[in-house]
Amino acid sequence: MIVSTNIAGRKGRAPRRPAGTTLWASIDVEWTKNYQIKNGNKPFCYSVIYAAIPCGTTTTNLADLPFSFTSVYLEDPEETAELLASANAAVRTAFASADRVTGHQFTSDLGVLTNASVTPLPDIAAARARWLDRRTDALADRRVIDTRYDTDHVLTCTSRRLVDVCAELNLDVTQPELRGTSMTALHHAYLERHSDEARERISVLNLRHSLSTALVALRATGHVSWNGTLNVNQMLATGLDGAFSWLGHRTFTDLL
Repeated sequence: MIVSTNIAGRKGRAPRRPAGTTLWASIDVEWTKNYQIKNGNKPFCYSVIYAAIPCGTTTTNLADLPFSFTSVYLEDPEETAELLASANAAVRTAFASADRVTGHQFTSDLGVLTNASVTPLPDIAAARARWLDRRTDALADRRVIDTRYDTDHVLTCTSRRLVDVCAELNLDVTQPELRGTSMTALHHAYLERHSDEARERISVLNLRHSLSTALVALRATGHVSWNGTLNVNQMLATGLDGAFSWLGHRTFTDLL
């Protein structure tokens, strides 16, 4: 597997939590879709983003918000079991380290991981149980926040697709990776032609999903707000700090 991270130390760690902050973890999974076969959806990429938010504040200069990230992408479909074990460990670390864990339609990501595995994934099972019980707490205090289902109070749009939710909340999440192509085509380009650019496009897309989900959750719970439109691609360019060559591609830099 290909692992990219800016978290120091051994793989799978969470960042240190600065004093006086709340640590948020945001998780997103990408998978191939096959609805003709039971449990035919196969995960091939996931990411976790951590952001420490100062306690007791609702305004932050989010354009400069530092975040930590881990991105994992399989090199061969034969590595699926390894990816699943890695994702299970990442979920365990997130719940052990972060005050809040969020995802967009998080239950679907956890379900795909579960259904793709031939062995139990106990930490993902525990996360699914926490997702089911999340509404026993007030939204601002929830351990798990799902930005598809827990954001109606800040939205007027009917769609709950992440891109539409972000547009409603003035988050610019333009996706240059999918211009003239699709995620399925990009993934096939990587597997069949070993196109590193195709893989990096998906990895950055996946990280954008994680980062924008964290921002939506922070806004929905009243922990932060912003004025005007927040350019999430600029946040990625700054926070990923050259981790992917795609960040320097003209198609991407034109958005900054």
